[in-house]
Amino acid sequence: MSQKIVAILGTLDTKGSEFAYLKNRIESVGLRALVIDAGVLGAPGFPPDVRREDVARAGGRELAELLNEHDRGKGIAVMASGAAAVIRRLHGDQQIDGLISLGGSAGTTIGTAAMRSLPVGFPKVMVSTLASGDTRPYVGTKDITMVYPVVDIAGLNVLSRRILTNAAAAIAGMVKWEAAGEGEAKPLVATTMFGVTTPCVTMARRILEEHGFEVLVFHATGTGGQAMESLIEDGCIAGVLDITTTELADELAGGVMSSGPFRLEAAGRKGIPQVVCPGAIDMVNFGPMDSVPQKYRNHVVYSHNPNVTLMRTTPEECAELGRITAAKLNRARGPVTFCMPLKGVSALDLPGEPFYFPESDQSYLNALKASLDPRIPLIEIDTNINDEEFAKQVAESLLEMMGRSVRGL
Repeated sequence: MSQKIVAILGTLDTKGSEFAYLKNRIESVGLRALVIDAGVLGAPGFPPDVRREDVARAGGRELAELLNEHDRGKGIAVMASGAAAVIRRLHGDQQIDGLISLGGSAGTTIGTAAMRSLPVGFPKVMVSTLASGDTRPYVGTKDITMVYPVVDIAGLNVLSRRILTNAAAAIAGMVKWEAAGEGEAKPLVATTMFGVTTPCVTMARRILEEHGFEVLVFHATGTGGQAMESLIEDGCIAGVLDITTTELADELAGGVMSSGPFRLEAAGRKGIPQVVCPGAIDMVNFGPMDSVPQKYRNHVVYSHNPNVTLMRTTPEECAELGRITAAKLNRARGPVTFCMPLKGVSALDLPGEPFYFPESDQSYLNALKASLDPRIPLIEIDTNINDEEFAKQVAESLLEMMGRSVRGL
């Protein structure tokens, strides 16, 4: 077996001793270290395998130009872009088996930019002074392991040596430990779930698994939808059962769980089969009750817990969601089916529940029908989204689109 290689990426001008220590710890367990210098300010603390001049050039600039400009922000942006390009090339050429980096705000920006360019599953460890705060801008939708160093990364001491040793052990374990295989790989189906659509997703997932698919369930919390769209773009997904499109409602109304403006588009661009449902479009997510914007004071709101407040979408908002959904699906290059539950789009959208508002659901359906391309089948099922009949219908629809015979439904 060939020696595994861990890429070490960072600013060797300001963190030379720390990176040298990290390199030593990784090599002490039988791995090879490949050091990439992304520093701009000064000379590297020790000779790298990939020079900072090459990283800058990969980012579209010459290092000498960056040095003359004395613009730290621009330099960081160029080195982040260049580091990502270098790492993508090394990964594409199968020259590295893992990536580790360390740093403050600049080092974290550069290191995680490179990590986000790598596929999910590829080992990534970032030792960052920012790891105890909001890491979403750095982690994005990728499986980046963030390690908080407790002290600033400014020299070696009894605590920093322990943290860097732990980080080295973490990346070494990831690189050395092969994923457990379970025979022939199954085609992947992506689906989306919220607590209020869990029964539907659970039943549909079981049916798809019985028919030979492996199902990846994404929590529709904003990042979950982004992660699913990213994996679809990467070509990892064979089909999509998009049961819970609630993130569209958050994007429309300014909720905290938006996936951004491009949600519900990747499957259409890739041309893969997709079945889409209006799961939980009856709600928009906010934080504590007092975080709901004043402009929504006349909406129906429900305290899910002290930190999560749900707001019921109105007929006007639901109509706009129907038009948005139709416009996105109309652009799809592959097969699409839309399934509409006529007796509620979530567990809260039932008689006696706080979001039971048939007029809003009908407004959504009317707008969808008026805008949806006639080539796209629209199946109306006279059940709530969480009824067994609905789950069977959506699973069967996707199976038929993917060319699988339907057994026992």
